[in-house]
Order: sequence, then C-alpha cells, then structure tokens
Amino acid sequence: MSHVGNNQAQPHQTEPDQTEPEQAQPAQAHSHQAEVSGQPASRPQTIGVLGAGRVGTAVARQALKAGYEVKIATSRPAAENALLVEIITPGAAAVDVSEAVQADLVVVAVPLHRYRTLSPEALAGKTVIDAMNYWAPIDGTITDFEDGVRGSSEVVQEFLAESNIVKTLNHIGYHDLEADGAGPGTPGRRALAVAGDDPEARTRVAEFLDRLGYDAVDAGPLAAGRVFQPGTAIFNGPHTAAAVRDLLGEVLDNAPDNTPDNAPAAAAA
Repeated sequence: MSHVGNNQAQPHQTEPDQTEPEQAQPAQAHSHQAEVSGQPASRPQTIGVLGAGRVGTAVARQALKAGYEVKIATSRPAAENALLVEIITPGAAAVDVSEAVQADLVVVAVPLHRYRTLSPEALAGKTVIDAMNYWAPIDGTITDFEDGVRGSSEVVQEFLAESNIVKTLNHIGYHDLEADGAGPGTPGRRALAVAGDDPEARTRVAEFLDRLGYDAVDAGPLAAGRVFQPGTAIFNGPHTAAAVRDLLGEVLDNAPDNTPDNAPAAAAA
C-alpha cells in the first residue's frame, strides 16, 4: 500500500457503502495560480458532493471555508442526513441527489465499486470531479478496472458518457486536504494534478482547487490521470507544482510517442 511521505496521511481509499448516491432523475435542464489552459470559464459558486464519508465531508468543509455553497447527498433521503451533515459539515445543506447534481461542480466521493449507482442522465452536461481510487489490495478486485489499459477515471467517463469527468483530489489524504491548503503564492504551496478531456472543465476545476488552497497542474486529457493513480510517484506526494510538472514530464518522456494514451499505467515512485 502506498503512503504519503513524511508523516502525511495516505490518499484516501474508498468510502463506506452508505455513502452511495441514489439514482437521481435528470436535472432540469481560475485563477492566476491555476496552471490549466483553456478559455475562461464561469466561476463556480455551488458544490454538490455525492458521498458523506471521510473524503466527501473533508471536501465539503474545505469548500465551505473557501466560500462555496455546499450541498451533500447520499443514497438516503436528505431528511435522514440532515443531523449528520449539520454536525460534521456545519454550513452545508443535506439535499437529495437530484438537487446536489444541479450544483456548478459535482464531486463524486462514493465507493468506487458503487460507481454504477450514479445516474448518467442526471449528470449529463455536468463537470464531475472524480475523487475515487481503485486500490485492489484494499477494495478487492473489480473486473471493470482490471483491463490493464484504462485508468479508473476513464472507466467512469465511459459510464457517465455525457459528463465532463475531471480526475483530481484522489492523490491527497482527507486529513491533508484540510491541513495543507495555503494562499496563492505561498512558497512551497502543495499542488494537485488535474486531468480531463474537456479543457473548460479542467479550468473550472483548477479554479476550485486554487480556492481550496492548492496549485492546479494541468496533466492534459483524462488518460493522463493514470500517472497519479495509487502506486505512482505523484500519488505518493506531497509535491509542489514544479515537482508535479517534472514527474508528469518524466512519464511522458518515457511513453511511446510521448502521449498520455501511451504513458505507463503507473509512474514508479
């Protein structure tokens, strides 16, 4: 099992089963520090979090600190989550999935083996942050993620075909997420990689990370997310933006044709 170095909490694993979201009906209808290219995107103001485990609630608390309106949903009705949300993430609203998915950004932090409980229709057209990891020694073997070709987020993107999946927040421990954030320009500010096939979605997520307290480093298309899955040097962080860029470059330099699609599934630590 990979651990974050120097007494850092390890990046998160999957969450308890009760955090899986219910099937929702379809919704009616960056900052200068973020290193993601693309056209300016509208600034997100609301964050929907699917999952109320350790990862989901840590993301929610950090987003609240950053000034976002946060809505949390699980497989249970909102009324059953209200007290828990009030205690663990004061300031956030417990809502049903159908409301959470209407937020400007949606963070998926459910057990990866439950990813098919997500609703492709409800999440169509949404920018969806995939904070999940596939870690077979811990979670057991999941056939969907064992083809040896695609990264876990690519599998999720295939299922949520009409969503813009962006992989990030998977390579920082939930304790670290709330402890390591720092203001823009802070020397040694921690960085997180961002991968997704839609440049505007990457830009929107980069702004979100910046407001959470982290530099965002553009890894390019979603296939590049393979180089910060469990067991990779980036996953084993923490790293500054310069270090993340260097590690990404090393992997691409060693890949056939220097393309993310041909990058190794994992960059050795």
